[in-house]
Amino acid sequence: MKFRGGSIDPPPACSLQEQPATAAHPLTLEGTTMSVTAPLNTPVPAVGSARTVVRSIARKIDTTITILARFLARWSVPALRVALGLVFLGFGALKFVPGASPAESIAARTVETLTFGLVSGMTAVILTAVLETFIGLTLVTGRLLKVGLLVLGGAMVGIMSPIVLFADELFGDGMTLLGQYVLKDVVLVTGAAVVAAVALGARLRRDA
Repeated sequence: MKFRGGSIDPPPACSLQEQPATAAHPLTLEGTTMSVTAPLNTPVPAVGSARTVVRSIARKIDTTITILARFLARWSVPALRVALGLVFLGFGALKFVPGASPAESIAARTVETLTFGLVSGMTAVILTAVLETFIGLTLVTGRLLKVGLLVLGGAMVGIMSPIVLFADELFGDGMTLLGQYVLKDVVLVTGAAVVAAVALGARLRRDA
């Protein structure tokens, strides 16, 4: 920039040469040179990675399922055994208290029918209570388990027999509350069958 006779000459035009995006652009003024860097327009690499991300998520899901399957194979049957034991303990304990169990009447009638009248009334209820409490203790503790399962197998005859012996009373005019109480024993039978199978040597395994 120069002064001539009190006037100021305009500065010469800046020359900005096009350079690659990664290089600095020289800006030249008369007597002075400066450099300015243009912003880089670097393209974002395409995430061909969509597939990579999906595969990664799929691997994590498979790993989680494998861990869960191993956990269930190890602990599901012991948990089922203890749960069944607690149910039988609850049923048995209630029958020791007169009038506390909603199944007291049908238990007495079932035992009386199956024993041809040899065992009846409160004696039948107490006998049922003792058996159920013993079964519950063996299932919860795991001690004398095979003996407890053997007793349970015999008790299941009495547990399920009301469905046949008193079908009209339980299901005659639709499903009664007592009928539902008895019918739920099907779940106990199938759960006990799984516990018995494992106690006798069967093992759960996860197919590949």
